[in-house]
Amino acid sequence: MSERPPTPPVIPPADPLAHARAQRADLMAAITRVVDGGRYILGPEVEAFEREFAAFLGVGHALGVGSGTDALVLALRTLGIGAGDAVLTVAHTAVATVAAIELVGACPVFVDIDPERYTMDPQHLADVIRAHEGPSLRAVIPVHLYGQPADMQAILDIAVRHDLAVIEDCAQAHGARIGDARVGRFGVFGAFSFYPTKNLGALGDAGALVCNDPELASRAALLRQYGWRERYISEQPGMNTRLDELQAAILRVKLPRLEADNERRRAIAAEYDAAIAKTSLVRPPRIAGTTAVFHQYTVLASDREALAALLRERGIGSSTLYPVPIHQQPAYRDRYGKVSLPVTERVARTLLCLPIHPHLSDQDVRAVGEALVASA
Repeated sequence: MSERPPTPPVIPPADPLAHARAQRADLMAAITRVVDGGRYILGPEVEAFEREFAAFLGVGHALGVGSGTDALVLALRTLGIGAGDAVLTVAHTAVATVAAIELVGACPVFVDIDPERYTMDPQHLADVIRAHEGPSLRAVIPVHLYGQPADMQAILDIAVRHDLAVIEDCAQAHGARIGDARVGRFGVFGAFSFYPTKNLGALGDAGALVCNDPELASRAALLRQYGWRERYISEQPGMNTRLDELQAAILRVKLPRLEADNERRRAIAAEYDAAIAKTSLVRPPRIAGTTAVFHQYTVLASDREALAALLRERGIGSSTLYPVPIHQQPAYRDRYGKVSLPVTERVARTLLCLPIHPHLSDQDVRAVGEALVASA
């Protein structure tokens, strides 16, 4: 007799369906517009979304692509980074960041994270660069994780001194700001994912690559579709990574609501903060001069499993991002397992993500807060 599947939580950690339901009429109208328009690949919806997303970020150019991973691959290829090169990044991130580096034939070089931000530690970045032996270092990919911007000024200062290109991984930070500037405009390129659970999510895979340099944008556009400038004539070897018209139209519906959605996330985070103040849990970072967008609301718990179990008993879902650092995962540990990243490894053992999305009800938010207080 087979076991029953576990009962899904009453309050899930993420809920893309709730977002789709809230905008169903507008989404269906957009889909119908594409179906009736007869253009399905790199048509007017993609062109319009690229303009609108670039304007939102304050960058000169945006290219719609198939996924956030593809955006990173396209950035690296546009910069001519490949076999024989090395790229600095973190092991506390989605594996896509490292997969993109290896997909172009380059080698990842791991940097530990800052214990306050959980993003790339600039001091350790400088130390790793000084100690590096092996393939030529060509680029740095800091990740704006959980909606919190990395310390871009410090990272850029180090990168400039060592002639390294900076590619921002913005997959979890749509709309996050450093001062008045949104992330994605600090590096040579910014790479975004529109996976359905993101702050700006499509109804399938989608991504974007953004930059301010028109020459780099033109080169990336060429590589995005087989190296074509003229159809069927490849000027150089390219790839196929195109944002389709349906996803572009869906993203155009959702983009105007992104700022309000992010503000709702910040309001929920403030409610959780008040509850956590009554416990021994460590709340997410608040960094002066930055505006986080709380793609995830993270806590550090000495007994993460006990906290997750307590939440589960109350019908509250949680998730662990990321339970095993990339350098210790089966696909990578034979090559990188000896790398020492003590902060990354400690955070991976203790971090838990709580439910946070714009469509959580006030009642749901109170229930999570009450559960947190009960865990004290």
